[in-house]
Amino acid sequence: MMKNILAVVLLCSVAAAQSGTSIAPQTPGSGAGPTPAISLVAPGSAISGSIPHGAATADILPLSLPDAMARGLRYNLALTNADLNIRGTSASRLRALSALMPNLSAQASDTTQQMNLKALGFGGFPGIPAIIPPFNVMDLRAALTQAVMDYSAIQRYRAGGADLSAARRSLQNTRDLVALAVVSLYLQSITASSRIDAARANVETANALYHQAVDQKKAGVVPGIDVLRAQVELQAEQQQLIFYRKEFEKRKLDLARAIGLPAGQAFRLTDPVPYTPPPPITLDEALARAYDARPDYLALREQVRSAELLRKAAGGQRLPSIVFDGNYGTIGPRFNDNHGTFLVTGAIRVPIFDGGRIAADVEQADVLLSGRRAELEDLRGRIDYDVRTAFLDLNAAADQVKVAESNRILAQQELEQARDRFAAGVSNSVEVVQGQQAVATAQENFINALFAYNLGKASLARAVGSTETNILKYLNTGTIGTGGARK
Repeated sequence: MMKNILAVVLLCSVAAAQSGTSIAPQTPGSGAGPTPAISLVAPGSAISGSIPHGAATADILPLSLPDAMARGLRYNLALTNADLNIRGTSASRLRALSALMPNLSAQASDTTQQMNLKALGFGGFPGIPAIIPPFNVMDLRAALTQAVMDYSAIQRYRAGGADLSAARRSLQNTRDLVALAVVSLYLQSITASSRIDAARANVETANALYHQAVDQKKAGVVPGIDVLRAQVELQAEQQQLIFYRKEFEKRKLDLARAIGLPAGQAFRLTDPVPYTPPPPITLDEALARAYDARPDYLALREQVRSAELLRKAAGGQRLPSIVFDGNYGTIGPRFNDNHGTFLVTGAIRVPIFDGGRIAADVEQADVLLSGRRAELEDLRGRIDYDVRTAFLDLNAAADQVKVAESNRILAQQELEQARDRFAAGVSNSVEVVQGQQAVATAQENFINALFAYNLGKASLARAVGSTETNILKYLNTGTIGTGGARK
């Protein structure tokens, strides 16, 4: 039984912990069990969750692959988290901008005060009372502080802009990962459905063989052991069918959770995603597109730029800064008895000795910058690896589909000949049982190969970039829907 199916798990720095592997156990029986299902969605990760939308209805919702993608791109939990990350990054950028903007404040005060001049060293002078009786001071004033020139603050603000751009790129990368995850879950679901169809056909074949063996035993043509073999084979195929039905419902639940369907909503899959060739693209073209379009790569480049600006900001703390400070207001004992006053100050601040704080900030910025540059070079190499392995896996999967299809035809012919020989009394039921097992294995291998091929096309779309817009083109299933049933 074939155990190697295509799986390309692509990770980025934002969602590296969101991918995992789940293996479906094989049930006892003579038929071929399911190949280990490699999932791009780890249970409990943000990509596996969603915010359910609406209430479940009694109708069975028709769900196409484009519509499933549309729902996933609207309600998946990972996208909600990515949106919140953009909001937090935007707030940090605004905080950096505030250091460059005018700080204007206003204050109104009404003070009543009594003073003891003796406590201030003026008591005991002739004609001057030691205690000044209570008096009132009313003050209405506006104050303005403005950083006229602060190189470090300017670079921190520019770094905040690069971080915001990186967060937006990361959002697009998350959308691409969600699109790939939804396609993977949809493919797993239709693959599980295909296994049910194949298992149901195997049950019908095994049932026909069992009744044929019973009739031949009654006619005295075959011994009782042939009936027992046929019965065991029939029950084994029935067990396999029960297992596949359960796996199909679980795969549908995984898909429903990822795309935000209401709990308990019944739906049916409408797109079989058949065997079709992917759009023509060469390896060199794929690599060029990947470096231009992969949002995880573009996001990391923005993070490198942010680290460079933070390095300049840290070193810029050694430069002089110019600050303006002033206030204007009116002061007096009463509002109708007051006079305007003001204060204007322009200052140049020159750092002389800071105890090594700036040197420490520069060193930390250097560490951050070196780390980001190393991550960028690693990601560039990983993109090259992703594209090349996607091409290798896709080509291998295409060949496997052709071989599996031929083997399925040959296995069916072998089974038919074995049944004819058994009916003619030339052989016993062993050959027929072996033929049934060969057909089951060939069917399973073909289903696995077709799943691997379609997942390979989806993985190539992810490796090249622009997954959200290209993945359905690679699968030849149309365009993204509106989140409901396809009309």
